Amino acid sequence: MTPSTPPRTCLVTRREELEQILQLQAANLRDHVSPEQAARQGFVTVAHTLDVLEKMHALAPSVIAKEGETLAGYALVMPVEARAFVPILEPMFRLMETLSWRGRPLRESRYYVMGQVCVAEAYRGQGVFDALYREHQTSYGGRFDCTVTEVATRNTRSMRAHARVGFEIIKTYRDATDEWAVMVLGLSEGTR
Repeated sequence: MTPSTPPRTCLVTRREELEQILQLQAANLRDHVSPEQAARQGFVTVAHTLDVLEKMHALAPSVIAKEGETLAGYALVMPVEARAFVPILEPMFRLMETLSWRGRPLRESRYYVMGQVCVAEAYRGQGVFDALYREHQTSYGGRFDCTVTEVATRNTRSMRAHARVGFEIIKTYRDATDEWAVMVLGLSEGTR
């Protein structure tokens, strides 16, 4: 399936869109793709529930890309206030409290965590990833200084894509599951 026009980006507005996110997420979980596909196309690590996504979106709706009613990709917004919704991410939030970005403690910045980004296979290589992050800057640049994410360093496709759109690595570390790069993207005019 090749799109005839580029997917449009927008904020999530309907429960059906959250359900589409969960379907795309499930198809791309690290444990659901082959090692070859993970190396070539990337993967996502955390599985969310509809309840968790609804709570996150009540704080700040996530960004999606759609072609008609088809979900081409998503980039989840996880404000710091959402940290209790996904307990497995608590160590990441604690780590972020200790980090600095551009010479000042990250905790002094208005930031949110990029909860996860994924582009549907049929839309990869067509600029959807970059468009999702442009929409983040447009939609959230007035409310937040930056967004922070962790990417498994072995997820080379994701590492390259995040660097391409302007993410800066502020720390690399290893835990029991993987080696991670903590990356930051400036959202507001003064931080880009």
